[in-house]
Amino acid sequence: MHTTKLRVSTSQQQQQLDAAMDGAHRPSARAAPPRSKMKILLVVIATNLVSAYLFSGAPLSLRLPASAPSIHLWDSSALLRDLNATRAALAAARDEIAVLRAQCNASSLLLESVLSGLGAVHGDKPAEEGFNGWPEEPAGELRLAIEPHRLPLGFSAKLGTDELYPGLGFACRNFQEELTQYMTYNATGECPDDDALALQLMLKGCEPLPRRRCRPRSPARYVEPAPLPGSLWSIPPDTTVNWSPYTCKNYSCLVGRARARGGSYECKDCFDLAGKERRRWLADNGGPGFSIDGVLASRAPGTVRVGLDIGGGTGTFAARMRERNVTVVTTTLDVDAPFSRFVASRGLVPLHLTLMQRLPFADGVLDIVHSMQLSGWVPSGVLEFALFDVYRVLRPGGVFWLDHFFCLGPQLNGTYVPILDRVGFRRLRWKASRKLDLGAERNEWYVSALLEKPMT
Repeated sequence: MHTTKLRVSTSQQQQQLDAAMDGAHRPSARAAPPRSKMKILLVVIATNLVSAYLFSGAPLSLRLPASAPSIHLWDSSALLRDLNATRAALAAARDEIAVLRAQCNASSLLLESVLSGLGAVHGDKPAEEGFNGWPEEPAGELRLAIEPHRLPLGFSAKLGTDELYPGLGFACRNFQEELTQYMTYNATGECPDDDALALQLMLKGCEPLPRRRCRPRSPARYVEPAPLPGSLWSIPPDTTVNWSPYTCKNYSCLVGRARARGGSYECKDCFDLAGKERRRWLADNGGPGFSIDGVLASRAPGTVRVGLDIGGGTGTFAARMRERNVTVVTTTLDVDAPFSRFVASRGLVPLHLTLMQRLPFADGVLDIVHSMQLSGWVPSGVLEFALFDVYRVLRPGGVFWLDHFFCLGPQLNGTYVPILDRVGFRRLRWKASRKLDLGAERNEWYVSALLEKPMT
């Protein structure tokens, strides 16, 4: 059957060729040049050869150089094999690019180190380090959380941009391995039990952390909190906390720390609400121990309404202020104990925030700021930024209660008094006292101060 079709096709082509030749000998037709006749003859021969090969049923493969991929017509299995091979080659190429990128980053860091060393030898001033992006290409949930997102309606005049950039701590790029671990989870599922990892990242300066698309696990047999005002001075049930990140596994253990010998704990006795914590800030001892009522008396009645307690432990200062109709937010960190949950169980507001983070309040909105956390353990540069931030969030006439600031004798007048003077507070009350529990020879001091932000 194939042969018959081929003969028919050849016969038709022969007739066309004869007609063309006859027309060439007619007197009225213009004679075709010999080169055109040769082209026509070659086209006819090539057409016959291709037709014969195609109708024979054999697969068509073009012979190309060995480096070029083979192309198969009508052979789907061969085409699929070639496609899979191409995909594998692309994947291998991506892996090679990732390796090369890592090698380039390492080489760049090494070159910068060498150039920096040479510059130091020649007395060059080091250039300020800029933000050069991430050490490695972020992927997965981390990439989704830190990259900018396009606004659906395009440029916004209100925002001044066509993208939204997620808030992320600058230091996060220095701990990409830990941050990648933190951002590795089942999206829309249950979050990993990694509170300790999150806290370590925050303490290293990776704050704020990126958001996650997962749900934290709720404690088993959860019990609702006690109602106010009783909740202010009651220990909540143990079933309100997931205890896995902490050394103690119940509140009885945390309360017992107040009577335990030794141990280095954050706020050792502040969970014992029936002990020393119950007596805090009720009386003025004439020294650095001010009372809440004495501080409030320095302001016009009712003008102290909202405030902040920096590093407020279990929230007792906020509880005392709430008893006096003052709303106080307490900054906390869950360092080996569930401080935030304990504060919330008392009906108060915890704010999970490190000292390095800018206070999340607008300018001039707070009536009072209290802190027992700001002390001599804080680097002087960090302390100065923190004090200026306190000044910023206080309203004119608002007060800053610096409570039991600890330092060494030479540091008091040499470092800290000049810092306070630069900030611009006006002193309402100032008490300094020697700290003698470890011996007078250590020259340790406590300072408490009530400072006012000037009205003008």
